Amino acid sequence: MTETITRVEFNCATGEQVVVPLTEQELTQLEKDRAEAEALRLEREAALQAHAEAKASALAKLAALGLTEQEAKAIAG
Repeated sequence: MTETITRVEFNCATGEQVVVPLTEQELTQLEKDRAEAEALRLEREAALQAHAEAKASALAKLAALGLTEQEAKAIAG
């Protein structure tokens, strides 16, 4: 059983609400928007992971120079 995706049209003058199924064009745009949002989420997730890895690497390098963990964190922020 497939679910029909709808939108609600509200007439401010009369207060009437009408539930209308999305058109093919609206469904296509919805799928496009969802795909773009997912791509953006994955991009942000990858950037956060890269930042975390770079920070861990910097802390390890500072520790290799003989700094304490507290000193390294103070420098790395």
